Order: sequence, then structure tokens, then C-alpha cells
Amino acid sequence: MTMRTRPLGTTGPQVSALGLGCMGMSALYGEADRAESIATLHAALEAGVTLLDTGDFYGMGHNELLIGEALRAAPAARREQALVSVKFGALRGPEESWLGYDGRPAAVKNFAAYSLQRLGVDHIDVYRIARLDPDVPIEETVGAIAELVEKGYVRHIGLSEVGAETIRRAAATAPISDLQIEYSLISRGIEDEILPTTRELGIGITAYGVLSRGLISGHFTADRQLGAGDFRTMSPRFQGENLRHNLDLVEALRKIAEQKGTSVAQIAIAWVLSRGSIHKTDIVPLVGARRRDRLTEALGALDVTLDAADLAAIEEAVPAGAAAGDRYPAAQMAHLES
Repeated sequence: MTMRTRPLGTTGPQVSALGLGCMGMSALYGEADRAESIATLHAALEAGVTLLDTGDFYGMGHNELLIGEALRAAPAARREQALVSVKFGALRGPEESWLGYDGRPAAVKNFAAYSLQRLGVDHIDVYRIARLDPDVPIEETVGAIAELVEKGYVRHIGLSEVGAETIRRAAATAPISDLQIEYSLISRGIEDEILPTTRELGIGITAYGVLSRGLISGHFTADRQLGAGDFRTMSPRFQGENLRHNLDLVEALRKIAEQKGTSVAQIAIAWVLSRGSIHKTDIVPLVGARRRDRLTEALGALDVTLDAADLAAIEEAVPAGAAAGDRYPAAQMAHLES
């Protein structure tokens, strides 16, 4: 396995071809082992992964503290290569409720101050609001991040889960490095308007949910018991007939993976990687590995080559729009522009 690098848009840094999404180490997918999480972070850095993605609300600060601990314990060379992307703005209650989003300039700077402290760094490499605050123009939020860039506390400005019009308005305010948004074989809504807009503006894509929260990893089964607080107990795609339909898609994908001598997860990740190559767009998949074995499997996707026949077979097995159920519950879908 050779770790390639890609530019994160025309204004962003060079990053590894795969990034590590760290949310599952702290929240939403059941209990995670702290020692294994740190070992996985170290293994990712050792393998050449440079992009670590987090949010200040993942475990209410737990995830940033975890990453900070891992970075302090990493060899200096690996620590220096790490680029940390942080989402901010989501408001939480002590009982883990969701209270909306805050993109006011003063709040942006306040969130950044706490993230810098928890991470133990003097700057954040990519900073972005997790969802658009409907009460604050995106120009004000992005403008506040731009001020942090000027002062050296942030290196690059990102966006998350916004539509084409907001992307254009943000890019007219300050240089935008990338858009973080869900993109996978069964979440292809960005292909109609958002991808053409980011290509036109030279904005990269960091794609999360490339395995659809484990649904298309090849490891999820219909009888799996999920723990309390696991997001998937509320996700429409994991319910009843929706789940059975979606797992049938996985089995169709498994046949292709077996013919290629690879795993379902590797095929799914390689497909996302291929979209960047085909469309001349820089797309960096975020893999949500919480354990070293899952990380090793995900990194194996870098050695999977999909030719035209493979891509056609994948398209036939899992065509656009084939998934059953929305990717979030209705209340959360209301906060998405895409």
C-alpha cells in the first residue's frame, strides 16, 4: 500500500488520499476503547494518513482531547505531518440533546479558543461550521474564520453540508479549501449541483459516510444489536424493510468484491476515490475506523483499481438512488441544504 496525496482544493493543503474521521471514537456509535482509539490514530499516522477530522461537539470535547493526547504521544515527525480539521457550531445539552447551531462571529472565535486548548495546538488546519446557522449569514461566519486565519489561529476555511448557493456566497467572502459532505455509493445527491459548483470554484471535497455508517461495509448484519445512543437506531436506512433492502444492495456489491479478490468496504471506498480521478476533482474519503483492523482494511482500498468494466458493474449493482430511507432522521434532514 502506497499512500498518495491530493490537494484539498486549490487553496488548501496537500493531504493523504484517505483521511481519518474520528467521531466514532467518542460518540454516536456505541462504546469505543480509548487505548485502541489512540493506537488506531497512531497507526493511521504511521501509515501516512495526514488528515484527522473531528468536531468540538463529538463527545462534548472528548474527541478533541483524545486527538490531542494521541498527537502528544506520537513521534515528532508523525505529529508534525498531522493536519486537523475541526467542525464547530453544534449546540448540545448536558443530556446530549441537540439545540441548534451558532455561527455568530463571537461564537466562532469562542469555539476556536476552546478547540485550540483541547487539541493542544497553536493552530487549526481546517475550520468549518458543522451546519449552516439559519439566523446568521454565511458571509459573517466565514468572515470570522477569515479573521482567525489572518491572526494565525486557522490555516484554511472549510464548509460542511451546504448547497451550491451557500458555497458561492462563502467563496465570494474568503478562499474556501474544501466542502465536507456525505458521499458514497448510496448517498449521491451532491452529483447534480454541488459537485459541479465545487469543481468550478476549485473547492475540494472531503467525503464522509463513505461506508454509510457501516451499512455498506460488508460487516453489518440484519440481526445486529445496537447499543443505547447508537445513531443507527434512529437512522431511516437501518430500519425494518429499509435495512433489508439496503443489505440486498450490499450483497450485490459483495459479488463484485469477491470477483476482484477484495472486501466490500474496499470496493466502496475505492469507488469514492475513483470519482475524484474520473471527474478531475479532488475527493478525499474520510474513513471512520475505530480499530486498527478496520483501518488496515480501509487503507487496502488504495491498492484497488477499478476499470471501466468494474465501475459499470458497480453502477448496475448499486445505481444512484437505490438506497431505501433518508440518510438522517427528518429533524436532522431539515438542517441540510444538500
